[in-house]
Amino acid sequence: MPVPGPGYSITVRVEAPPSASAAGDLTTAVGRVGGVLTAFDVVESRSDAIVVDITANVSNADHVEDVTKELDSLDGVRVRKVSDRTFLMHLGGKLSVAPKVQLRNRDDLSRAYTPGVARVCQAIAANPADARRLTIKRNTVAVVTDGSAVLGLGNIGPAAALPVMEGKAALFKKFADVDAWPVCLDTQDTEEIIKIVKALAPVYAGINLEDIAAPRCFEIEKRLREQLDIPVFHDDQHGTAIVVLAALRNALRVVGKNIEDCKIVVSGAGAAGSAIIRLLQHKKPADIIAADIDGIVHSGRANLDDNLRHLAETTNKDNVSGSLHDALVGADVFIGVSAPNLFGAEQVATMAENPVVFALANPDPEIDPLEAQKHAAVVATGRSDYPNQINNVLAFPGVFRGLLDAQAHDIDDEMLIAAANAIADVVDDRLNASFIVPSVFDSAVAPAVAEAVKAAARRSAAV
Repeated sequence: MPVPGPGYSITVRVEAPPSASAAGDLTTAVGRVGGVLTAFDVVESRSDAIVVDITANVSNADHVEDVTKELDSLDGVRVRKVSDRTFLMHLGGKLSVAPKVQLRNRDDLSRAYTPGVARVCQAIAANPADARRLTIKRNTVAVVTDGSAVLGLGNIGPAAALPVMEGKAALFKKFADVDAWPVCLDTQDTEEIIKIVKALAPVYAGINLEDIAAPRCFEIEKRLREQLDIPVFHDDQHGTAIVVLAALRNALRVVGKNIEDCKIVVSGAGAAGSAIIRLLQHKKPADIIAADIDGIVHSGRANLDDNLRHLAETTNKDNVSGSLHDALVGADVFIGVSAPNLFGAEQVATMAENPVVFALANPDPEIDPLEAQKHAAVVATGRSDYPNQINNVLAFPGVFRGLLDAQAHDIDDEMLIAAANAIADVVDDRLNASFIVPSVFDSAVAPAVAEAVKAAARRSAAV
């Protein structure tokens, strides 16, 4: 179900005859093959020709070829060059390091570096807590991955994961002024990852684990939380869970239901699904049924790993079995963090009255949102081209801003719930079926989340 979007944007430089109809012919050709024109710039004009940059959103590589062939087929038109605007944005990477102090002369140098820096080092050696006050540690987060579960791309390794981690670091800075840095590890051994992150920890005030495959991610997070004195946050788990909880709180307000009365079906029992379930359980829903590729998770199923066994013990109160379709019958809420195209409108019709459907598999959700809307009262996706985008960027920048400001040493579920409530509250009286979470560009979100998390962290530290 790919549609043209800014994630696949191209600029085509073409040479065309200088006729009055040239612009219309070129733009019509792009639209004829389904491209979405976003800019048309004349970069050169001569008596015998014009050179034009045509920028358009397309769906995929095949669609790029369709657009260029269509333009090339016009009389007198020649395609000179095709540039992928996404690749252009990534040239040279998306991050840089800049000093916060000026080094204008010998005096500046002697204070920032030798000999003056030695006194600062000695102060930290005498009192290690001063590292938060006198170094970058106070505002710095490591974005750690092994590249084993990247976006929807799977196990592509650390080098290929780096563009995603750079993007994550850029979002930290943009939305919460947190200095984050990619740490892409060339190992997928659990013990080695734990050892490396522990060794790196003195530089950082927080660890953001990212795109590490389940079930290893559970062990890595658990052990690092036990062994480090800084917060360790696996965004694929807890960032997703925070935003889902916020969205669900508001969605249930739209349909007039209490979560205590709701049967909730979660498709996907990996990192995100398990964390969502755990956070939802604090709200005591009537029942949660988890499903994965092998169907409903229940205690009688064979070959359950530790995570699935825990889910079987803590969900599915009637121990039902069957398929995802079976689980949906009578359900009030569907939350999908699994795979594309798992069911259709006919299954949504079997759910309870005014159902809520969060189909979050990305880029292609568990159900086509237009199909879900035939019967669902509220529909959300992980995509930016539909209403109600469930996006982790609503959570993690503010969460870490709050943790850093509180100088927190750990993170707990009360902080996650506080973050979810803050996101939900930002919507306020703008709430409707197409607006259950704020925009990722709403400048009120990160500060609200940060204040809520900071307050929760200080309450936790005071206990």
